[in-house]
Amino acid sequence: MKRGLLSFGCLIATGFYFAQHSSITGQITGGGILKPAVGVDLEGTDYSTFSDSSGVFRFSEIPSGHYKVRVKLNDFQPFYKEVVIKENDSLTLDINLKATDRGSDIEDVVITGTLKSVRRSDSPVTIEVYSPAYFKKNPTPNIFDALQNVNGVRPQLNCNICSTGDIHINGLEGPYTMVLIDGMPIVSSLGTVYGMSGIPNSLVERIEIVKGPASSLYGSEAVGGLINVITNNPHTAPLFSADLFSTTWGEYNLDVGFKFNAGKKAKVLTGINYFNYQNKIDNNHDNFTDVTLQDRISLFQKWNFQRKENRLFSIATRYMYEERWGGDMRWNKSYRGGDEIYGESIYTSRTEFFGSYQLPVNEKIFLGFSFVNHDQDSRYGETSYIANQKIAFSQLNWDKKAGNHDLLFGAAMRYTYYDDNTAGTSTILGENKPEKTYLPGVFIQDEIRLAENHQLLLGFRYDYNNIHRNIFTPRMAYKWSVDQNNILRLNAGTGFRVVNLFTEDHAALTGARNVVVLNDLKPEKSYNINLNYTKKMYFGSGSHIALDASAFYTYFTNRIVPDYETNTSQIIYDNIGGNAVSKGFSLNANLNFANGLKFIMGGTAMENTITDNGITEHQILTEKFMGIWAVSYKIRAWKTAIDYTGNISSLMRLPLLGQLDPRKRYSPWWSIQNIQFTYEGFQKFEIYAGVKNILNWTPNKGTPFIISRANDPFNKQVKFDSSGQVVATPDNPYALTFDPNYVYAPNQGIRSFLGVRFTFK
Repeated sequence: MKRGLLSFGCLIATGFYFAQHSSITGQITGGGILKPAVGVDLEGTDYSTFSDSSGVFRFSEIPSGHYKVRVKLNDFQPFYKEVVIKENDSLTLDINLKATDRGSDIEDVVITGTLKSVRRSDSPVTIEVYSPAYFKKNPTPNIFDALQNVNGVRPQLNCNICSTGDIHINGLEGPYTMVLIDGMPIVSSLGTVYGMSGIPNSLVERIEIVKGPASSLYGSEAVGGLINVITNNPHTAPLFSADLFSTTWGEYNLDVGFKFNAGKKAKVLTGINYFNYQNKIDNNHDNFTDVTLQDRISLFQKWNFQRKENRLFSIATRYMYEERWGGDMRWNKSYRGGDEIYGESIYTSRTEFFGSYQLPVNEKIFLGFSFVNHDQDSRYGETSYIANQKIAFSQLNWDKKAGNHDLLFGAAMRYTYYDDNTAGTSTILGENKPEKTYLPGVFIQDEIRLAENHQLLLGFRYDYNNIHRNIFTPRMAYKWSVDQNNILRLNAGTGFRVVNLFTEDHAALTGARNVVVLNDLKPEKSYNINLNYTKKMYFGSGSHIALDASAFYTYFTNRIVPDYETNTSQIIYDNIGGNAVSKGFSLNANLNFANGLKFIMGGTAMENTITDNGITEHQILTEKFMGIWAVSYKIRAWKTAIDYTGNISSLMRLPLLGQLDPRKRYSPWWSIQNIQFTYEGFQKFEIYAGVKNILNWTPNKGTPFIISRANDPFNKQVKFDSSGQVVATPDNPYALTFDPNYVYAPNQGIRSFLGVRFTFK
């Protein structure tokens, strides 16, 4: 082992010895003044640095080739310069920036926090931005899996059999997270269960995340936070791109994107994603599949039209079809819906249409619109769940500036149609009665520049729900730019959420529990405050560090929490007779060193409690700490990048089936870690390979079983007493029923992967 490590070290040293030592150095000035801490990058590459205290920047050990040097700084015109570097060449490039009336910089432009396109540092609302390059450090077949490496955000599996899941933000369950595509509420309610897994990475330009209530702008469901998936712009997307990878578990994923001109005034972007996994694996020996088998295709197309005065007009559509099943290793489609061999089989057909149109008037008025049709044909053992949901949404925004006031007026209408074959959409007489919900609303937002470094944002929204009537959601945000590298933000607001059990809680359908709703469920309400501080530090060597710290507190009333423990054969739903609290602290750190070593790290300490009738308990399936990291380094001589990514979660309370259940009440600390090597030496494509879950961690370790009564999934041998409680018998000594909801982490163990990416610009 030591000899192998020594040989590997010698290879690295040899690579550096024979490396090309071409370099670019220069000094940056602006208005006759030296400019320290200015970002400089070579466009289209990962080479970037910052000028030191004397305004000097330096790129070392650059391979020979053609480059475009790019510099952007507030209040100065962007600088671009094409250069040619030969082997062992040392180029000196002094840069004199020219002043401009309108500054810009290299940072992200965001829209999620205020529904306006602003630079991230100018937004009074704290927004986290993630690019596709970040998610490529650990390639995944969809957005749901990709979010596992975002601090404070955790994809939560809710079923050991069909791998349903949702997105937790700061420990709050998936229904509290709103998912948007291009600002439109595409993935919600029924679609949160299976719709998230169908969003392909190929169509993503960036992902913006807001933690904390945002109901004053986006309405219901934006209680815990929101995730806005911004799709690629056909004008800037590559002509053709493809990403294909497979794993040793038999997973295959293909992402293809291409664009073309449709006439002289339209550009069209098309994306195709196909994922297939058909390999039955049962490593934990319970005779059930460890991972759900899936066959999914997703088609996406986006049109951008050229209009007078560059007014916006964009429309997009996406279609997804998926077949998935999990269950007994002997299951096939002939057993679908029967009580012989247990399986959970879900067919999903989903169509989305959304767009944005700027009205042809002098004022900045935009119309956003979307329509979603979601059909789901499911069998959970012998339980049939067939559902259809249609959501139509439109929102009109008027962006108006008046003095030091930046105003936004809006009017929205959301219509939801929902029908299924359960008692949830039936009358007392048993007649079918689909739910039809109308939610019109208006809102106003005023962003006030109080002084040069002080901004205040005030917002108010009014919605009228045809069932729950009047709903008010105010918000406030304050931003203090201490200086260019230190920013303090304070955000406060309220949220509301109308609950539909069958569309949001998979546990209401799977297993053998009966669903009991004690009373008419009232809408949940929340009150939130968030304090955020960001700091940037630059060093003379060209290294820099960015820190982002947040403290958050959310108080809930009318919280609806499923009760798994009062009666082990039931799931009882009701508004709690008290309150719920979510509070905590998070820290993100980005460290970029001049030698190419980069660290992205984050941790969130949180406490989520439920107080019901005077008794306070920690919320089930919620960790007290989670952390993520991504360590990247490029061996430039070998044109190879190394990415080491991972996440860690603390213990969480798990749903047991009574006092005799031998499984652990709390999960252990657990971590999923991955490593990837990417070779970038080719002009049009790159090859990557690595290992996922290198620790081979799975949740079955240390517990006698994961799925309760997997040998009797239809409870044919279970005995019940007169009150419906399970009776212990020699065949069932722990008094259990079949239940697959004891789950908190993926069942998939270690596996290697290999992939290739093509890009033609």
